[in-house]
Amino acid sequence: MTEPGATPIDVLLVEDDPGDELMTREAFEDNKIGNTLHVVRDGEEALDFLHRRGEHADAPTPDLILLDLNLPKYDGRQVLEHIKSDPDLSHIPVVVLTTSAAEEDILRSYKLHANAYVTKPVDLDQFIAAVRQIDDFFVQVVRLPRSHG
Repeated sequence: MTEPGATPIDVLLVEDDPGDELMTREAFEDNKIGNTLHVVRDGEEALDFLHRRGEHADAPTPDLILLDLNLPKYDGRQVLEHIKSDPDLSHIPVVVLTTSAAEEDILRSYKLHANAYVTKPVDLDQFIAAVRQIDDFFVQVVRLPRSHG
């Protein structure tokens, strides 16, 4: 549950797997999180959202990005590299949320300046708990820069 006084945030989920998207939505709903979850399904759409192009012309600047690595069009590594090399986006915390536990993916994500790397649990309850913990950490514990977009 979001603490009184905690400001709801805009979270961008970049996820092409409908099942993982649904579990993430459930985690937000079950947790009574007042945050807004925006979902895009591939790397190209993620960049359109972040740059307010096309159908995402009115998109807010997200306060937090949950990024899958294995995406169509541009993969998560390319999206992460783009975000962290763009002065207008580089301040946004990015949590890589992926099925890959490969050491090379973990290392490469941190080298590309991911703020955290979380391997998706297969179990639904564990997945929901992981998303809640990410949300609790970034909403309750960490100070985020306020978007001025």
